[in-house]
Amino acid sequence: MSELAKRREKIADDFDAAVASKKQSPVAEDVSPHLGRQKHSSQLARLSDFPTSVVFLAAVALALLFALALPFAATVLIALLAAVAAVAFFVNHRFFASKALDAISIHEEEGISARRMENRSIVADIHEVMGDIVVIRDMDRRIVEANAIFRDMTGCVAPEGRTCEEIGIAFRPGDRAHAYDVEIATPFGQRIFVWQDAVTRDIGSSRLLISSIARDVTEERFAVATREDARARAEKADADKARLLATVSHEIRLPLSGILGMNHLLSQTRLNQEQRNYLDGMRQSGQSLVQLVEDLLDYSTMEAGRFTLNPRAENLRQLIESVVEMLAHRAHEKGIEIASSISVDVPDYLDFDPARLRQILFNLIGNAVKFTKEGGVVVRADFADGDLRIAVEDSGPGMTRAEQARIFREFEQAGPLTQRSAGTGLGLAISARIMREFGGKLAVSSRKGKGSVFTLSFRPGSVGTGKRTTDRRRCLDHTNVLLLAPSGVASGTMASAISAFGGRCTHIHGLDDLTALLDSPANSLVDITDVIVDQRIADDFKEVLRNAAVLNEKTVRRTLLVSPEERPSQMHGDFDAWLIRPLREKSLIDVLCGRLRGIERRDAINDNHPDLGLSPRMTSGSFGIDVLVAEDDAVNARIIEAVLRKSGFSPRLVSDFDALRLAIAPGAETLPDVVISDLNMPGGDGLEVLPALFQSRKGERQIPVIVLTGETDRSTADRLLEAGAGAVLTKPVDPKRLIEEIRRLLEGKRLFLS
Repeated sequence: MSELAKRREKIADDFDAAVASKKQSPVAEDVSPHLGRQKHSSQLARLSDFPTSVVFLAAVALALLFALALPFAATVLIALLAAVAAVAFFVNHRFFASKALDAISIHEEEGISARRMENRSIVADIHEVMGDIVVIRDMDRRIVEANAIFRDMTGCVAPEGRTCEEIGIAFRPGDRAHAYDVEIATPFGQRIFVWQDAVTRDIGSSRLLISSIARDVTEERFAVATREDARARAEKADADKARLLATVSHEIRLPLSGILGMNHLLSQTRLNQEQRNYLDGMRQSGQSLVQLVEDLLDYSTMEAGRFTLNPRAENLRQLIESVVEMLAHRAHEKGIEIASSISVDVPDYLDFDPARLRQILFNLIGNAVKFTKEGGVVVRADFADGDLRIAVEDSGPGMTRAEQARIFREFEQAGPLTQRSAGTGLGLAISARIMREFGGKLAVSSRKGKGSVFTLSFRPGSVGTGKRTTDRRRCLDHTNVLLLAPSGVASGTMASAISAFGGRCTHIHGLDDLTALLDSPANSLVDITDVIVDQRIADDFKEVLRNAAVLNEKTVRRTLLVSPEERPSQMHGDFDAWLIRPLREKSLIDVLCGRLRGIERRDAINDNHPDLGLSPRMTSGSFGIDVLVAEDDAVNARIIEAVLRKSGFSPRLVSDFDALRLAIAPGAETLPDVVISDLNMPGGDGLEVLPALFQSRKGERQIPVIVLTGETDRSTADRLLEAGAGAVLTKPVDPKRLIEEIRRLLEGKRLFLS
């Protein structure tokens, strides 16, 4: 126990003893001096009024008696004598009462003064116990009186007549008037007091005094300083962590770009199947590493409180279908099906953050594909009570209640241990937090051995565009479709979609069922308009389709349903069109309405199929286009150059911002048609250099610029786009995506040769 604490304990014990002794001593009955004075005054009034009344009545009685018995003169004389006696007695009695009252008043004042001193003593004892300094000073700020705590804390035994400054007390003005922070070098160390002044008047002398009370707040101030220091250190640690993650992310993405880029180039060479399998493994590992980096960055951003949404009008159908297409190749490699089903009530365009919703869906659907070994995965979207619901259903192993309770926590995973090691356990936690930012929620329903359903729901904004629901429900009312496909989610969602759009669909998954249907008297295929055959069972129905007269009429269209991996380079002679699994709603409607033969452009830049090189459509018209590549990393520069040359472009390379400035300066000999620039290169800060370059080109021929960066912060991309960049792509960049962006920018400038 410290010396200061021991002293406070001793003072508290003395105070308790003093209070106990005072309880045993007699206390005056009249607490209020004003009430006491009134009481004594009334008693004296009663004492003085009673004898006066008696004497007056006696004198009157005697005067009456004498008036009756004596002559008039004598009566008058006696009455005068009686009146004089009564007046003399009355005056004498009043003088005596006044003296008595004065004596009582003096006695009361002495009692009041004693009680006041007693109260001051009690208050002083309380301050002593609390460890408070009590000081009384005159208006010249010289000490008149000080308690023991003041003397002990300052070490000044006789402070009377001195000022606080002379004793060594320094006053720092506080937030309020007459309030100060005071530091005193005490025998117990440096202490901090909160000092409060108040001007009072002394009752005895009527002079003005400064009464001061100071309380020790050293521990409180130390705790506040400790908390503030801890907060500052935590903020600095968060900033350092964010900076470290950003740096590590950039440094990891750089070699990843080289690995995946070289993998892409190597896949376009002549390889046997074993070599292609090795390349696929490399590619998938690289993409897993990219996802890991993005998860860590998202988690860090959320922990730092810098996570923001960027809502805009977006086509929900296309977004869901593109994510499903991205993961279709993984599902087909495992021998499972994947499909999407979007209710006709869902508008085409809704207001939400498409990048974050895509991230959530990629995580949910990716997990469903990863854990499902047989059956399939289906994504369903509809509206319920104004909320958009997107459910991801799988036929995987399911989860126990305990696993469901912890699945949305950080670094938690469910499923077999061999599959847990394939990720960080952050994906679902991040998805759940993003949904909370959406104002919605992410929930799971599962039974062990029966699969799982992850459902996200939120209320998006509607932008009021797209087809009306009534039009969508009737767009296939003229069709009658015979679907020959295995049972599963793909065929089930297709049949449901045809019915939802107003058409009729008969689903046959076995040869015997088709034969029985054709032989039945009530043949429902008489008015058939379309036959859709899944390539997986096409050979089983080949003979029946060739020989069935009702299916060989000229008005019946035949469509082949294939996966991206099975898509033939040319149309099969027995079919009029094809559709690709997973099915797109628009493609289905266009094919069944005769507007499309199935040769469609798929916008999803994804891993739908092994890299087979760039399509002729992507390379046509690109010959002679001059592309300036600014990249300081030799490996990435080589990859971009090779991709551009294979696509028919004419690339040239620079390795820093200084060379880039010279290449696009107004007086340059040959200006490029498009520029691809890394954000981080020698010669300056890309966030400053590139906007300055865009500004310098104002009034000159505009050159589209694609910026490559390892940063995932949306604000960086927004800043560059606002400054004038044509596109901002995150490393590692998919070669197909890069070529698509170049074509888009050049088509906007009308430089492409179609």
